[in-house]
Amino acid sequence: MHKIVWMIIATVMLGFSNIAQSNEFEPQIRTFFDNNIKTWLEDPLIINAIKTQNAQHTALTATEIDTMDKTWRAEAKTGGGTLINATLSNTLSNFLKTKKSAHQSVITEMFIMDNKGLNVGQSDITSDYMQGDEAKWQKTYGSGNNQLFIDEVEFDDSTQSFQTQISATIVDPASGKPIGAITIGLNIENMM
Repeated sequence: MHKIVWMIIATVMLGFSNIAQSNEFEPQIRTFFDNNIKTWLEDPLIINAIKTQNAQHTALTATEIDTMDKTWRAEAKTGGGTLINATLSNTLSNFLKTKKSAHQSVITEMFIMDNKGLNVGQSDITSDYMQGDEAKWQKTYGSGNNQLFIDEVEFDDSTQSFQTQISATIVDPASGKPIGAITIGLNIENMM
């Protein structure tokens, strides 16, 4: 009898954890992505920026990436620095800021990563430079072409709103191969 009670409790808890991990807004998020983001992911400005950084970072070691990430994190705490300022002021970041502004009530942030998971451009300062160890990069670029990853909806204390992130692989139209990924933060409340 005791064993049955614990099995029922475990089943109920597992069911709740699956519900908590699902994103009930996925259809609306996919539609927003298809109608507003996907159409410009092949823009030559995006493709060239990623390919250029991929070429520049070909020989980077894990130690060098870790050093860059630590530098970024320290700069993020102070609101800027050489690495952050160079990234935030590049042409790709300006492009992303313009796109974000066009959807200012829905898009909370956007950033593009290279083939190592490092930031190439962004609309806002991210907390770290290296995204390659996170699901947003691993489940998109790390999984190949046409990958889309929609994260859970969470309450964001800084904006006092419910948000999620959608990430997608970016593919070079010329070669058909993945070259990087994009992550877009979305304010779910303003999508409805």
